[in-house]
Amino acid sequence: MQVEAQRVKIVDGGKLVIPASMRRQLGISTGDTVLVDVDNGELRVRSINRAVERARAILRKHIPEGSALADELIADRRREAERE
Repeated sequence: MQVEAQRVKIVDGGKLVIPASMRRQLGISTGDTVLVDVDNGELRVRSINRAVERARAILRKHIPEGSALADELIADRRREAERE
């Protein structure tokens, strides 16, 4: 469900109050840490979980199906240890 744009005010100290309906949609609660950036002149707020999901989706495009990167890293480390 997409929440429509709402007008909000910037209060003392540059604080922005995010409406409850938008916080629910983003899955963020009081005290949570979020990522904030400016994208094409617009302020973007993302939950940490959403940012991680997006990063994983980007990485998946570059990793062959069935690859286990952790297993490959462990194998590489073992080979390095054997050479020492």
